[in-house]
Amino acid sequence: MFAILRKRRNPLIRIAAVMSAFWVAACDPNAMTGSGSGQRIDTSKPVPVALLLPGGSGNSGDETLARSLKQAADLAISDLDGVKIDLRVYNTGASPDQAAAMATKAVDEGAKIILGPVFAQSANAVGRAVAPRDVNVLSFSNNTSIAGGNVFVLGPTFENTANRLVRYAARTGKRNILVVHEQNTAGQAGAQAIQNAISGSGASLAGTMSYPFSQQGVINAAGQIADRAKADDVDAVFMTADTAGALPLLSQLLPERGVDTSQKKFMGLTRWDIPQATLSLPGLQGGWFATPDPNLNAQFRARYQAAFGEAPSPISGLAYDGIAAIGALVKSGNPNALSKSGLTQRSGFVGVNGVFRLRSDGTNERGLAVAQVANGQVQVIDPAPRSFSGAGF
Repeated sequence: MFAILRKRRNPLIRIAAVMSAFWVAACDPNAMTGSGSGQRIDTSKPVPVALLLPGGSGNSGDETLARSLKQAADLAISDLDGVKIDLRVYNTGASPDQAAAMATKAVDEGAKIILGPVFAQSANAVGRAVAPRDVNVLSFSNNTSIAGGNVFVLGPTFENTANRLVRYAARTGKRNILVVHEQNTAGQAGAQAIQNAISGSGASLAGTMSYPFSQQGVINAAGQIADRAKADDVDAVFMTADTAGALPLLSQLLPERGVDTSQKKFMGLTRWDIPQATLSLPGLQGGWFATPDPNLNAQFRARYQAAFGEAPSPISGLAYDGIAAIGALVKSGNPNALSKSGLTQRSGFVGVNGVFRLRSDGTNERGLAVAQVANGQVQVIDPAPRSFSGAGF
């Protein structure tokens, strides 16, 4: 993480990258086994569900996140109609080995499915540990490299966001897209997701530009990136950077070097409304990013605040979504509801951020809105779809 600058070089507060903290280096899902049939359940009794949280690490941020996820899960359980969930909480600390041990303990104690953990390496370890027991894992990670076998990721993925924005851009005439990414694992994965989205959308790749993940690296690369962005064959600049990294600096330097943002649409792979201060950056005015349905998200935040007297973590809605999906499946009365085929039902589920569904490769697809930054506010310019039969996918 490096210093974040505004137009007058006044630094913004350094932002903890909550939305990307659970994205880590790739792991190996291919080592996972298990048929994917999942554990059989008795739907006439409370279904044991293990919730794996990052508590016990000694890190105050992890403890706060653990509490928020648990409270969101509790809120989801209170909303279930005629379904009984026996939620059992296990703290994984900061160690993948401890996460695997807790997952094994949970299954030994009767858990039929695992919700969590947060961090990708721990989720990978959990998946390996319980695969021979044929237990499925709904992790809070957004790292698709760990998805597959018995592990699903609930977190918002680069691929989902890239597909939504690229398709909208192509539909509205911004077809020639320049990809700009940081030279690290997350940046390279994000760039690949954008390129894959472009190849299947009717848009065209106008090139890729990268920069070292440091303040000086961005400054040194800004001139070349701006020169490429100003070319006639570029309609949009799709950036992988987030607020904790290069986004504020790029959005400042590229216009300073002659990129006309009224002609070259800035697009972002990350949420530009977290934190809210990002929306005030001059270079991002008129830019696009993808977001869950703002109205549904606001309703969740208000309900959570009223119930617990504090704001939810940015990712706590994933715990709600996981319980909502499990509850919907249990309600069907099918003893094989928590199998891979049940979890990946085509119609998907409805969570606090809108519709979502799990895919057979362990990734997910979410209904996202396309938002524009307008005078420091979020303006939805293409609403989130409310089902998987509509536009937006």
